[in-house]
Amino acid sequence: MYVQVVADLSVEVEHGDMGALVRLDGDLDKLTAPLLKERLVKLLAEGRVEVVVDATRLEFCDSSGLWALVEHQRRVSAHAGSLRLVGVHGVLRRVLDVTGLKAAFDGVHAADR
Repeated sequence: MYVQVVADLSVEVEHGDMGALVRLDGDLDKLTAPLLKERLVKLLAEGRVEVVVDATRLEFCDSSGLWALVEHQRRVSAHAGSLRLVGVHGVLRRVLDVTGLKAAFDGVHAADR
């Protein structure tokens, strides 16, 4: 397991055979999106194309954070992989619903709240 904290975001990564579980805790915004992008690109370089992002503890997500997720969805799709979002709630859930970007991901599952 790997954990990295920058500003107000913690990114915890659990590695699997072909994939990874990425847990986000805090704010995913203009300042912290580069951290997430860096971790996701590293996972792809390792051949981990099945990615699950757990947003249960995500408190905020702006357009920069959302774009980092959409970009990675495109990257893994190009390698026959997938990106699923779980524990989606709050601002992220609303933005995905309102913009229709929910359909851009291989799966979006709301938090049990």
